[in-house]
Amino acid sequence: MPDTMAELGTSATLWELLDRRAELTPDAPALLQAADSARHDRRMTFGMLRARAERVAAGLFELGVRPRTRVAWQLPTRIETVVLAMALARLGAVQSPLIPAYRDREAGFALRAARAAYFAVPARWRGFDHMAMAHRLALRLPDPPLVFPAYDTLPEADPASVALPPPPADGTEVRWIYWTSGTTSDPKGVLHTDRGLIAAGRCLARALRLRPDDVGSMAFPYAHVAGPDYTVLLLLTGIPAVLLEHFALPGSLDAYRRHRVTTAGGSTAFYAMFLAEQRKDPARRLLPSLRLLAGGGAPKPPELYHDVVRELGCQLTHGYGMTEAPMITMGAPDDTAEHLATTEGRPPEDMEIRVVDAAGLPLPAGVDGEIRLRGEAVCAGYLDPAHTAAAFDADGFLRTGDLGHLTADGHLVLTGRAKDVIIRKGENISAKEIEHLLYTHPGVQDVAVIGLPAPDGVRGELVCAVVEQPPEARPLTLDDVTAHLRAAGLAAHKLPERLEVVDALPRNPTLHKVLAYKLRERFTAQPPKTR
Repeated sequence: MPDTMAELGTSATLWELLDRRAELTPDAPALLQAADSARHDRRMTFGMLRARAERVAAGLFELGVRPRTRVAWQLPTRIETVVLAMALARLGAVQSPLIPAYRDREAGFALRAARAAYFAVPARWRGFDHMAMAHRLALRLPDPPLVFPAYDTLPEADPASVALPPPPADGTEVRWIYWTSGTTSDPKGVLHTDRGLIAAGRCLARALRLRPDDVGSMAFPYAHVAGPDYTVLLLLTGIPAVLLEHFALPGSLDAYRRHRVTTAGGSTAFYAMFLAEQRKDPARRLLPSLRLLAGGGAPKPPELYHDVVRELGCQLTHGYGMTEAPMITMGAPDDTAEHLATTEGRPPEDMEIRVVDAAGLPLPAGVDGEIRLRGEAVCAGYLDPAHTAAAFDADGFLRTGDLGHLTADGHLVLTGRAKDVIIRKGENISAKEIEHLLYTHPGVQDVAVIGLPAPDGVRGELVCAVVEQPPEARPLTLDDVTAHLRAAGLAAHKLPERLEVVDALPRNPTLHKVLAYKLRERFTAQPPKTR
């Protein structure tokens, strides 16, 4: 990355990064919005991004947004979304991004917990009326947020006619609230600073060894913590990225080809989708310009690495991150094939990884234990102080709940998870949240929700509901379960894909706690019944 960007101090802000990049390369393309045809594609340079973000900052200021004002937004991956995020960064507001898949339950909880004063949404997106939901939720809150649309248009004003405050100067203030299901029934608000997000993006930029002629891509929800992570990468390197509002194959391939994307990715599921398309016509390279797939979010089978390199004709680097620490380790293109296939890469210099035993004592290389983290990219805590106190140990290390070990040369190997969380296509899903909702179904007496290996081996896990029914209840079907959860406002990506009805759930003999591991063992070995 250019030295002038590397000189930014550790307390730099996201706005400072954009301002510096716009000075260095104002006419270089930054954001390329992919549409259904080249005629409808849009382009924004770094200079245009700064100018429009400042106009939107002035418009937001006229709406009443001030430094530290809490603004929630639930928007797809679009140029306008990036502009809004940068405008809020210019004002020093506190942002609470919500992924578009959230519905009444999750979005309502986040708005209440974050005490959002403003809520930006599309009107109707992919068949769902977000504006109606936003107004519906606002009516239920004691201090309802001001709801405004932010899909095609954004509030704008002339910065010269508005007395904007100076840009924020301290990158160590909490200005981001991200949401993760974790192991609890309700989402947890994760607190981040500009400094922490910049540290994560810098790690990604350094690991990927990008070149000036590279073209990146954002096919994931920009409201995910990977959104600012990748934005920082663009600002540090000066390369552009293609934005895909909705990623689907084969439909998205034309956009990748039109813009000659050289680096793409997301989670393990993305790699598998590209491979599946390549296998439809093995003799023709799917994306001739692609030289690198990179991502994380879900375990990667070693054989998948070799399939990608051999069949797609590009390199694959995989990493490890979470909402609490967006970039922990990352494979580098010049790592050995063995490292890239079997590890999650190495941490950057400012990320400490400690692997500990059950007593919290450090373990040597090669020995599995719980992974704990300390570094700039680690979150500042949670909205709930009790969650913060429980998550960090006495030395300030974050307890991840993940299990693994470090190799002798510093690469990280993940071997499992201690947390009761299901990871499906890179998204964390709380089993307890689904269990609580299913308990309200009249045909459910008791329930345990577990994660089972997805049959394709690449999506991570599928959600399986194991139900104990009341005597003489009508037999429950998977359609019954999903309809009930949809009516309760659960996001579609959390819906169970498998239902098992049992006479009695296995329990321990003392507190009668359900033994989820016995269910996982049983139903991993037992194929699903035809229903």
